[in-house]
Amino acid sequence: MNQQTQVRKFDKQAKKYERLQTKDPTSRYRKRIIPEASGKVLEVAVGTGLNFPYYNEVEEVIGIDFSSKMLDSARKVTHLHSFPIQLQQADVEEVNFEENQFDTIVSTLSFCSYENPVTLLNRFNRWCKPGGQILMMEHGKCTNRVLAWGQKQLDPLAYKMIGCHQDREISRFVVESDLEVHKFERALAGFLYFIWAKPNK
Repeated sequence: MNQQTQVRKFDKQAKKYERLQTKDPTSRYRKRIIPEASGKVLEVAVGTGLNFPYYNEVEEVIGIDFSSKMLDSARKVTHLHSFPIQLQQADVEEVNFEENQFDTIVSTLSFCSYENPVTLLNRFNRWCKPGGQILMMEHGKCTNRVLAWGQKQLDPLAYKMIGCHQDREISRFVVESDLEVHKFERALAGFLYFIWAKPNK
């Protein structure tokens, strides 16, 4: 799927995600990991800003997303938060940041759609400062065999309709990358992956 097609799919979903700003069913899971972010933060695939309420000890958040519609929704809520938020339209698989620039890199529910997830994780490794952290909350293949089978059957249609793979093994991507895993947890029959990682430098 080419980039423009992917962008259009996420542009169409922006209003749905904007409504989640007031009632987000994933909030309890975001609270599990996002508050650990600190310093200068890069949030990739920032979407409509659903993580913003859970940042605590941060200096600033730089949020990037390839969907202009998602960013338009995020801009509506930046004034509600005390820390600086900079939003930038960019494809995280193509954008270039200087090495050792961020204290924390955050990704939530975005690794379902990247073309080269391991390559992107290696970019995180370069962008994150020594001693920094990479925080991830992602969805992927369940540990339950029946559910995993269902995800595999659904995957082609889901990717075609909303640009989202259903059965990716997120932990495998991290293991294959240059990152060093600090902690790893799963929830909802293994559907949700929580990963605390560090740059390997």
